[in-house]
Amino acid sequence: MKTHSGAKKRLRVLKSGKVKRKQTKMRHLNSHMSSKTKRHLGQVVYVAPANMLQVKRQFGF
Repeated sequence: MKTHSGAKKRLRVLKSGKVKRKQTKMRHLNSHMSSKTKRHLGQVVYVAPANMLQVKRQFGF
């Protein structure tokens, strides 16, 4: 089974099994956002447990 090449570029699997991802809405049109909003959107978050089955399928686990 092939891995999903888009998922490979956007997600990282940690040793603990968690999957790290970036948040959206930070590419453009964010000059109207407050500094606080942009700061929080710049942080790394983890894939929700409800979505882990889809992620595992994309990685071929």
